[in-house]
Amino acid sequence: MYILAFESSCDETACAVLEMSEDTREIKSNIIASQVDIHALYGGVVPEIASRAHIEAISKITYEALDTAGLAIKNVDAIAVTNGPGLIGALLVAVSFAKSLAYANNIPLIPVDHIRGHVAANYLTHKELKPPFLALVVSGGHTSFFDVKSYTSLEEIASTRDDAAGECFDKIGRVIGLPYPGGHAMDILATKGNKDAIAFPSPALKDSLDFSFSGLKTAVINYINTKRQKGEPLNEADIASSFTKTVVDAIRQKVGEALKATGYKKIVLAGGVSANSHIRAGITEECKKYGAEFYAPELCLCGDNAAMIGAQGYYEMLDGVRGDETLNAYPS
Repeated sequence: MYILAFESSCDETACAVLEMSEDTREIKSNIIASQVDIHALYGGVVPEIASRAHIEAISKITYEALDTAGLAIKNVDAIAVTNGPGLIGALLVAVSFAKSLAYANNIPLIPVDHIRGHVAANYLTHKELKPPFLALVVSGGHTSFFDVKSYTSLEEIASTRDDAAGECFDKIGRVIGLPYPGGHAMDILATKGNKDAIAFPSPALKDSLDFSFSGLKTAVINYINTKRQKGEPLNEADIASSFTKTVVDAIRQKVGEALKATGYKKIVLAGGVSANSHIRAGITEECKKYGAEFYAPELCLCGDNAAMIGAQGYYEMLDGVRGDETLNAYPS
């Protein structure tokens, strides 16, 4: 079965073709039109600009994805599209395009939740992976644990109560003066500093599996601003390393607690921040303590992409999920 998939929840316009079956999970093409250079001028994503850039790119990358896969639209068995969560204007571009394409060619339309798609990226990297398992989604908008009971049954069992880890990495990176997006630059800079140089408050909440990153973010920004106001030199590498260690320690703590609470021996990491080398290393070490298997997507599938949407779309289709001309997008 060939799945044509679309993703436009934020600032990446993406289209992919997957061949999926009970025994096959193959990416035939995975095209991404990035807007990083555009939004770097503003230090973050500008929703209206993102929406307009999606409109300009989506038709072109659809042709490119089909050509790369060696298929015509008549060979496509289903069309999957992210319909939330995300930036509403951005989402509506791919939703509207996918609806029109599906209707015009009489192809089943499959709406896909963006978070489920991130989890499904692991199915493409680890062909042997099957539910049930514990999943941790860490991105710019989410830091949540999910009980993945089946391919289409995911229950959120814990999350951040305010800011997400990815948003904090980007914000601290911007305050330090790193180029946008700050998350990747922070990952590199953190390897050059002393992780024990500065004590920051933990975002791990007591008596639950939840996180709260707003206090940590404020503490780091206050530290930086105080240093600057006093005219004292900043060691950006020590700040990045100490901040990263604080985040990783909190995630490790909650991963251990979640494995113990659920009894699972498999945990999947997903989301844009799953590319962070320090988080990957920390969870790997924590899993060793509990004898648990650790799965993470290959780096090219960590960020927003359409291949992950196609993978999840396949399982949603098998479960009977369908969209029609009334399909809408939802921001949260």
